[in-house]
This record gives sequence, C-alpha cells and structure tokens, in this order.
Amino acid sequence: MVAVTHLKSLQAVELAIRMGSLKEAADALGITPAAVGQRVRALEDFLGSDLLLRGRSGLKPTPELEQALADLQMAFAALERVTSSLEFQRVSEIQIVADPDWAELWLAPRLSSFREAHPNILFCINGSGDVPLRLGAPDVRVDYGDGRDEPLFTDVLLPVTGPDNPRRIADWDPVLQMEGMPLLHLKAQRDSDDHPGWVEWFQQFGHRETGPNRGVHYQHARLALEAVRENVGFLVCGLSLVLNDLRDGTIVNPFPAAQNLTAPQPYRLALRPDADKRPQVQRFVAWLRTQAHETHREIQEFLAT
Repeated sequence: MVAVTHLKSLQAVELAIRMGSLKEAADALGITPAAVGQRVRALEDFLGSDLLLRGRSGLKPTPELEQALADLQMAFAALERVTSSLEFQRVSEIQIVADPDWAELWLAPRLSSFREAHPNILFCINGSGDVPLRLGAPDVRVDYGDGRDEPLFTDVLLPVTGPDNPRRIADWDPVLQMEGMPLLHLKAQRDSDDHPGWVEWFQQFGHRETGPNRGVHYQHARLALEAVRENVGFLVCGLSLVLNDLRDGTIVNPFPAAQNLTAPQPYRLALRPDADKRPQVQRFVAWLRTQAHETHREIQEFLAT
C-alpha cells in the first residue's frame, strides 16, 4: 500500500469517528459513503484488525484504534491548520463539496458561463475536476438542509415525466389519474422527512390511493431523470434541477404548477474560514449568489404560469 493511500484511509477513519457516520464523513470529503467504507476497509485489511464499531450513538473506535486516536486527531487538525495558513492549493483553485444532485444538475450546466469569464480559475467539485482533491476543508460547501449557513434558494418539488406519458393519464380515471402508473423515487425521499416525494404529494393533491411507495428508487436524480426522459415513469423532483429540461420539452410537468411542495430546507452556502479573502473565491461566490437569485426568480415565474 502506497503512502498516499494510507493518508486517505487515515483521513476517512478520523472523519468517520469525528462525525459519527460514514455518510457525514463522505459529505465532508465530497465522495460517496461506499468510497469512505472502501478506504477504511483497505486500512483494516493492511493492519489486520477492525478499526470502527457501530453503536447506537454512531461509530466508535475499536480498542486498537483507541490507542492511536488522539494522535490521529491531532495530526489531521494540524494538517488542516497548515493547509489553511500556507495555502497548499494554487491560488487559482477552488475546492467545492456540494449536494451531488445540486452539483450535477444545477451547478454543472451553469458553470461554463463562469469559466468563459474566468478561464484561469480551476475547480475540484466533489473530488473530481481540473485539479485533484486536497486534504482539509473545502473552500466552498453547498448543502441542502437546516443550519446557520447562508441560504441560497429554496426549491419546490413537483411531478415530471417524459413527453409521451401525459397521454397515458389523460383518458384514465378522472379522479385517480395516477392509480397504477409507474412511479420513480429518489433514495433520499425514502430515507428522510426533509425530502418529500410521492407519498407527501399524493397526500396533498390526491390522484392516487394505493402504492405511493411502489416503483424504482434511484440513488441520484441524474439517473432518475434519464429514465424520465425515456418515458419510464413519473418522478417528484426539485424544479431547480429540471428548469432547462422543462423549457426544452425533454420532460414535462403533467399537472398544474400550483400542485407543488415547497422543499422543507433551502440549499445553503458555507465558506472555509479566510477563503472569502481570496479574489477567485470572491468572484465565484458573487456569481453563485447571482445565479441563485436568478433561479429563485425562474421558480416564481414558473409557478405563476
């Protein structure tokens, strides 16, 4: 095992213990929980012993890890301080960790306009991009959820489907138009009350009485929307993620725009301490706020139609 793998595996172990779960560690690193688990297992295999235990209050260190945990935590705290003070990254780099669906479906289509205006600024987004992921906190973090971080915009959730599917429900039961129709779901809608889906939509607007949880569950919205475009089924999705598709007609909203759910939480922006003093971060964040304001306006205009 090469040294860099040791370092990444140790970082995954330290973050998992500090944050109490592989998911929280994955969010901090901008990778998937499965990738964090692989890093931990690689180190466990190398050492020949387990390092993490699952408890009611989260992950706990095994006795083998407990002996080294204090030094491990001090080492990574020191690395983060050094990264912050010496700026290991080139001044033209911006490291971003963000909600995966937001990064893929909202940020990525818009980022080309910023790149055209600032071609010398390089990005690492959720661990991939122009430059490699570095250790330490990201410059910019965008999450969906509660907290004290700056809100960017609040999304609305509404049904979408392929352009051929509205014909399937037009001549169906006039009251229970969606009864028996194929439903697609996002995994987060099943795992968290903060991500409403079909269950909540049917409760509020009707159209179906049975099987609101039936159907295929997707890990990411990008994959679900690929199925939507192929007329595979119907999905409740964030409007901000599909505005371009709705304009292009590659997907459609089969019900009145007023039949929507307001997302319980906004997307929120957080900056690494002192990152906002760097000119390239200042430019990007100013652009990001402008784009978020424009998205809010577009959402309101869509709902008013």
